Amino acid sequence: MTIRRFTKRYETPGKVASAARHHAWLAEHARPLRLPVLTVIGPTSLTYEWIDGRPAQPEDLLTLAGLLGDAHGAAWTSDLRPAALNTPHRFQDATVFGDYIGPRQAALRRRLQQGYLPDRVALHAMLTLLEKTAEGPTAFYKDSNPRNFIITEAGDIYTVDTDDLTLAPMGYDLAKLIATLILTYGPLPTDSVDASLHAYNEAAARHDTRLGATDRERLDDSLALHAVLTAPYAGRNGYRHSGASRPCPGGSA
Repeated sequence: MTIRRFTKRYETPGKVASAARHHAWLAEHARPLRLPVLTVIGPTSLTYEWIDGRPAQPEDLLTLAGLLGDAHGAAWTSDLRPAALNTPHRFQDATVFGDYIGPRQAALRRRLQQGYLPDRVALHAMLTLLEKTAEGPTAFYKDSNPRNFIITEAGDIYTVDTDDLTLAPMGYDLAKLIATLILTYGPLPTDSVDASLHAYNEAAARHDTRLGATDRERLDDSLALHAVLTAPYAGRNGYRHSGASRPCPGGSA
């Protein structure tokens, strides 16, 4: 029988090493996540076991929210308890694990230059919002868009794409999943978003009660940040709908 593999290519050996390091960190510290096995590390590529399945859909939000809460709680317990959101963390080999504030300040300034923010007043408002969200226990951000989850026919969930990994506040990556589900499939019902936040908090709090405190205001702040940060990707990568910093009211989309 032929064993299928997936090979992802990178521009530089440094990017290969970074993605492989992120994969290893998640496998060790975010064990609720199921990752494809990394089989070969090449000079400019990574090769993984092939996973048959589909990307995440709106009906998966509740399950994925619980998975993210569990993974963030596990990572905080295992490695991120002492980490500060405004200070780069360190991997075991002493390389930098990006902080929350710095990369997003730079990205928001680029959004002004690219025309996705109307003026410096709007930029200041977003930078202030970013600072507001930078408090509480530290989680990780792994870019939880629908394409980065593969759901098999048996219902197993695999998390893929370890290129981007930074520190982030609790709930921030859940907001990324919600924001990109909206971009991909259209507005989500408010009660679905509320239920996902509850599932996230409940799963995180099983590791420590302090981790289950993300409220709806904090989630909405993160959604507003993601609306600006993902603006350049509209019309690409399956993002067919307009971005929204708030889900739609009512019980159905």
